Amino acid sequence: MKVTILGAGRMGSGMAARLAETGHEVTVWDRNPGQAAGLVDLGVTVADGVAAAADDAGVVITMVTNGEAVKAVAEPMLAAMPAGAIWVQASTVGAEWADTLRTLADANGQPMVDAPVSGSTEPARTGKLSWLVSGPPDAVEIARPVLDALGERVLVVGLRQEASRLKLVVNTWMTAVTVAMADALAAADRLGIPPQSLLDVIGDGPLAMPYALQKARLMTNHDYPPGFPVELALKDIRLAEQAEGRQPPLIRAVEERLQRAVAAGHGRDDLAAVAAVD
Repeated sequence: MKVTILGAGRMGSGMAARLAETGHEVTVWDRNPGQAAGLVDLGVTVADGVAAAADDAGVVITMVTNGEAVKAVAEPMLAAMPAGAIWVQASTVGAEWADTLRTLADANGQPMVDAPVSGSTEPARTGKLSWLVSGPPDAVEIARPVLDALGERVLVVGLRQEASRLKLVVNTWMTAVTVAMADALAAADRLGIPPQSLLDVIGDGPLAMPYALQKARLMTNHDYPPGFPVELALKDIRLAEQAEGRQPPLIRAVEERLQRAVAAGHGRDDLAAVAAVD
């Protein structure tokens, strides 16, 4: 299938490489062409404009940082997409922007699959993402071969923009869990307990949580290579507050911790870097 990816950052580039290796014909565009240069050796075409990237695609994936950025590429993209092509909107943009983008797609007569992906750079590269998907069932089925190539799970959760709303809940939960793990490791250290003893207790049985344990390994190594950056987690916490119209006390504390991490220079580091600030 001909697939276009608009946005060649860490996630978009990982997706493009995976799709090229699984037999898809892939084109990418990014406002910074240098970000996509490394994909050429994999057979990926780098387009010099949004319209040129989208004009013969069967599926177009948008993977950029926020709703404003998606809208900026969506307008020329929708005008160029052929009839029958499917827009897979994979960026995490929040509830209001998801609604706006659906309206934009409908106005242009193009089907949109609301599909904010759950996962980071390595799962994108290895095809182990989890897709949260909502939209017209026929559009989802047309896009499914692409979704399956990139992910282990495709969870269809509704017919409109339910996926974007669910993604905010999921990201709030996993961010809070990461902060809790950082604080548990710090508490163990203050009490003279080796970190591994804590991880041995929670590493198996009903307390086991692979995601938290993965973050714990980064924390104990004091190494935070970019996966899910702190600044994006902070963006998503704020989008969740905007959608809900309120912020529970626990999530307010989590947001403050993220703000301190960004202020300390960890904005582009992995979320595990919350362990570096108290």
